[in-house]
Amino acid sequence: MPVAGPPRGRGPLARGEARLAWGLLMPTVLIVSAVVILPLLAIFWISVKPVQLSDLRPPALVLREDLRRVEAPGDAGTWRFRLRNSSPDRPLRGVSFADAVPPGLTPGSLPEPCAMADNRLTCTFGEVPGGWRERIEVPVTAGPGFDPALRVQDTAPATTAEATSVLTDATFTLQNFARVFDGAEFWDVLYATLFYTVVGTIGAIVMGLFAALLLDKSFRGQGILRGLYLFPYVAPVIAVAFAWIILFDPFSGSANALLIRMGMTEDAINFFGERPLALIMVTVFEIWRYFPLSFLFILARIQSIPADMYEAADMDGASPFQQFAWLSLPQLLGILSVLFLLRFIWTFNKFDDIFLLTGGNAGTRTLTVNVYEQAFAISNIGAGAAVAVVIFGCLLLFSALFFRFISREEGL
Repeated sequence: MPVAGPPRGRGPLARGEARLAWGLLMPTVLIVSAVVILPLLAIFWISVKPVQLSDLRPPALVLREDLRRVEAPGDAGTWRFRLRNSSPDRPLRGVSFADAVPPGLTPGSLPEPCAMADNRLTCTFGEVPGGWRERIEVPVTAGPGFDPALRVQDTAPATTAEATSVLTDATFTLQNFARVFDGAEFWDVLYATLFYTVVGTIGAIVMGLFAALLLDKSFRGQGILRGLYLFPYVAPVIAVAFAWIILFDPFSGSANALLIRMGMTEDAINFFGERPLALIMVTVFEIWRYFPLSFLFILARIQSIPADMYEAADMDGASPFQQFAWLSLPQLLGILSVLFLLRFIWTFNKFDDIFLLTGGNAGTRTLTVNVYEQAFAISNIGAGAAVAVVIFGCLLLFSALFFRFISREEGL
């Protein structure tokens, strides 16, 4: 005899609802995946290709045409063509061009490898190497029908040329990664990145925590002070970065003048030009600029903690420090861990602040600055993509460790 019990598994209605939900969500999932995954795949692809900045455009045949020393009927001159391969190292195959003889001109002897048929000049070069340049000069004589206003540049010759792009061919290399990891330079860059990220992240959160504790209580002018605290975060980065550069300038900065007048130093200090002071200064700038974000999150969480918990602690004789350590801090650990995750990822990817303050000099070159230098200063797009892959690997490892250990402790 069958025993009655609760239904197991999902019924037809639940399965239909699930299919409908996936059908509605699928366009969004596909669009978001395309926006995120396709650029990521492109970076991985370029990181194993020997791509220079000049290779982003496929090799092409560049041709210029002009007419020299022919201005009126009876003149003898040259019909000149200048050709070159736009790529310095990629060959072109099947290179040739053809052009109709301008009206009123009579060509003389033709240079190699050109031929004339049906009043049309054709020159065939076959395969040419990278950086190839050639000049073809055809002697011509202007007849009675020559028009002095004729411009041969107005009619472009027909050209043919084929080339493969290094971005799409089967050429792969690991030299980009070897270049990134070669020597002690990479470890200096990694150290600067980790110092800037870890100290900047923790410093911004701690400073935001202190600011939130200070402004948690109601007092006159509280709103104005909260608004002033947000100024570093909302101000344009280009403006505040140059304000810091002027303030700490070794020749005319107010900070150096104040230190010298107070007798704390005899010589001016180059805050953004000396090791390791420059790295410390850009990290302090990071803390100062981004602590308001932590301040807002933490203040909102503090104000959601029930006040009766603190009243009970007061009745039990708990000191303010004990109330913070045993009541406030456990309630804040969740938001602090989220802030640490977000600030760590954002600071690790930070580029503009460092580049504006020091340009990556004086020991402040981080991985993101290295991406810019490899890709655009040295014009090695492949090496720049390889550094970007290293950044992705570091952040992937950090995220895995965070969600493996810290997130479980905080119930995220």
